[in-house]
Amino acid sequence: MSAFRALIGRDLKLAFRAGGEALTLVLFFVMVAVIVPFAIGPDRPQLTRLAPGIVWIAAFLSMLLGLDRLFRNDDEDGSLTLLRHAGLPLEAVVAAKVIAHWLVTALPLLLATPVLALLLSMSWAQWGQTVLALLIGTPALVSFGALGAAVTVGLRRGGLIAPVLILPLSIPVMIFGVGMLDPLAGSGATLFLIALSLVVTAFSPFAAALALRVAGE
Repeated sequence: MSAFRALIGRDLKLAFRAGGEALTLVLFFVMVAVIVPFAIGPDRPQLTRLAPGIVWIAAFLSMLLGLDRLFRNDDEDGSLTLLRHAGLPLEAVVAAKVIAHWLVTALPLLLATPVLALLLSMSWAQWGQTVLALLIGTPALVSFGALGAAVTVGLRRGGLIAPVLILPLSIPVMIFGVGMLDPLAGSGATLFLIALSLVVTAFSPFAAALALRVAGE
């Protein structure tokens, strides 16, 4: 367990040492919310109705920005080879990196949602439900991202291919996330999102570890 925590701390230190990644994600997150109202127009009720979907799309696109660095940097400097032969199982290594990636990418976005609530004219109740949906669903998005990054880690242009691979997988997460705000189907969507997030988060380290082993051969 100490090695697991140490690996999470290592990835967090590397992310903050690189500087600006979390801030870049937050700025991109907010920029999407600033630009979309210009495309929709001045219809405030329509903007409020579409706000949860806009927040989910902005969160998904923002989290894609840091996806390529999840395994590629370790692969290029040889750290990934050492981690494959470390005492910690590769599945645990992937799980630690997924947790660190969620803390660096998803958590800052959750903290920035009040800004989007103001920009998109969301009510506080709507904002609270959206934050809860993001809190439940973003682990699944990060897990899908880890799987895509692991599959493409050995490819020259893997950073361009990974988003294409994970987009179809992430669509159900966003559908159920937005569906949580539906007064009629909200409870069902919540249960489906929780189940989907738990299953994906539990199995993605094993699938990503298998992809990393294949890439290393």
